[in-house]
Amino acid sequence: MTTISLPTGIRITPENKCGFCKGSKCCTYVTQHLPTPRSMDDFDLLLWQIAHRGVSLYKDSDGWFLLFEAPCTHLKANGACGIYENRPQICRDHSNDYCEFDAPAEESFDLFFPDYEALLAYCRKRFKGWDRRRRA
Repeated sequence: MTTISLPTGIRITPENKCGFCKGSKCCTYVTQHLPTPRSMDDFDLLLWQIAHRGVSLYKDSDGWFLLFEAPCTHLKANGACGIYENRPQICRDHSNDYCEFDAPAEESFDLFFPDYEALLAYCRKRFKGWDRRRRA
């Protein structure tokens, strides 16, 4: 849980929470929901995707996701949105009722693969013939 010191009498609400968030975490990445990978071919494609800089993979209760570490180009140095009045609809619809200010998203991951090596180790464990297939 994020711990910050607040002046006496200040209560954090969804309306003011973003102003207390350090680093504007929700504006520093993009996720893409994926169909559940099942086959060696599915995981082979994921290996290719995760081999790229700034790409990781996780599974949570909502399914599988690619995670792209890519801060919004409109994010100001102080963490504020540089196009707040004209921001995209997805930003307007984003709810911060319970967000990464309250708890890191990583706490809800069932599986997390930060890089190619981690996913490859999982593939080798999940598919006994992984290395034989790849040599063919």
